[in-house]
Amino acid sequence: MRWRGCCISVWPLPGPGGRRRPRTRRWRWIARWRSGPRPRIARAALDPTLVLTAVAGATRRIGLVTTVSTSFNPPYVAARQLQTLNWLSNGRAGWNIVTALDGERNFGLAAMPSAAERYARAAEFTDVVRRLWDSHGAEGLAAIDHCGAFYQVEGPLNVPRHPARVALFQAGASAEGRGFAASVADAIFASVPDPAAGQELRSDLQRRARAAGRDDAPRLLPGFHAYLAPSRSEAQEMFREAQARRDPAALRAKLGALVGRDLGDWPEDRPLTPADLPAGDAALRSRTHSGLLQRLIRQESPPLRDLLLRPEVANSGHWTFVGTPAEALAEIAAWSDAGAMDGFIALPGGSGESLDLLLSELVPALAEARRFRHAYAGETLAAHLGLASPASSG
Repeated sequence: MRWRGCCISVWPLPGPGGRRRPRTRRWRWIARWRSGPRPRIARAALDPTLVLTAVAGATRRIGLVTTVSTSFNPPYVAARQLQTLNWLSNGRAGWNIVTALDGERNFGLAAMPSAAERYARAAEFTDVVRRLWDSHGAEGLAAIDHCGAFYQVEGPLNVPRHPARVALFQAGASAEGRGFAASVADAIFASVPDPAAGQELRSDLQRRARAAGRDDAPRLLPGFHAYLAPSRSEAQEMFREAQARRDPAALRAKLGALVGRDLGDWPEDRPLTPADLPAGDAALRSRTHSGLLQRLIRQESPPLRDLLLRPEVANSGHWTFVGTPAEALAEIAAWSDAGAMDGFIALPGGSGESLDLLLSELVPALAEARRFRHAYAGETLAAHLGLASPASSG
């Protein structure tokens, strides 16, 4: 089991050491601004890399994984920022490589490129970044003189390579995303709603990694959207209250975008069946989440009412749990024993109580059950992940 920066990542690799419990800090930012006559409150979308430079100075061991899009940034800038964070944190930096689904109008693009082009760009972008990291090493400086389909970068980078490598994370689960993750990622943050989906994805990543010539495969870390309370009835009430705060029309629109049809007037008790799915390659917002929903519809043909509460719709496809910390421990153990994950990314839901119980009760219970380590085995993110620090690409 390990810790990942800002949110919590856990995987069942108990480490050596004593019984010391890992220290954590919680960071919250809330922005308030006016839009029209009434004030609005929403989460602030602060730049994650800049935020983690502050977190780096206030922590010593946790890994710090920042998201940088390969669709909207120059590789030289990304390479410099990530390696700078690696130095500021003494080797604890990680990069969540994303291709992005939207936002193109904020970056001078009229439309998003196709998924195939986004992943082709991501592959070249990542290669350039890693070569830039290698261009300023112990052996001196060297230009990379890259001239590719999307980027022309001379190099070298003006930040030296840290001895500890920058860990690479990825979050795509489409066919292109799986291929990309299997070729470069150390871990994948996955939308996995049930153990069967986790088993299939983990097995496929292992197969693709072997085909790419890798000796290992990305660690599969599903999002664990946990509604925790002292009793199951309290957790269920917390979950119901969280769902009641959602806009039903917005949920219908989201579901419709994922399945490729208008569901605005669809009766809540009417099932969606395989025959209701659009034929051919419909324009879908997220093929990963759409694939999970289509899989569910083909297997169960659930009514719209049930679909709107499913994690594929309500929680971006993430594993959703409602119950007590003891019940969560049992479910986590079952997923792990079934080979459905290598760990998880904790996404406490409902209220601050879920996070408090996760840290104060669930994590210690996992440690006592030898499914979470009691102490760190090293000080870098690569060490936490059990990765070697090669002489290059770090």
